[in-house]
Amino acid sequence: MNQKYTYIALCVLGIALPMSQFIPWLLAHGLDASLFISELFSTSIGGFFGLDVMVSALALFTFIYYDGKKYSIRNLWVPVIATLSIGVSLGLPLYLYMRYENNNR
Repeated sequence: MNQKYTYIALCVLGIALPMSQFIPWLLAHGLDASLFISELFSTSIGGFFGLDVMVSALALFTFIYYDGKKYSIRNLWVPVIATLSIGVSLGLPLYLYMRYENNNR
């Protein structure tokens, strides 16, 4: 499998795996943001993962901004929205795919 299809496969996994956990929770609880935060930080391990993902997202946004400008990649908002709506598991491989496509035009 080449690099392009690896990034696409990672995007699919980056959507499917997190959503396999989130959709059942959403169906059970609805859009209850306070419950979501409460459950996320209800244990030290949950807090560890929650904070780790938040810092990773900030690092990704910084990377997208500077690297995207360096390589003149268009539509940098797309991986940012993907990260905010799904997570770093989609935003990072999506940005890497966009960078790959930009460099191979």
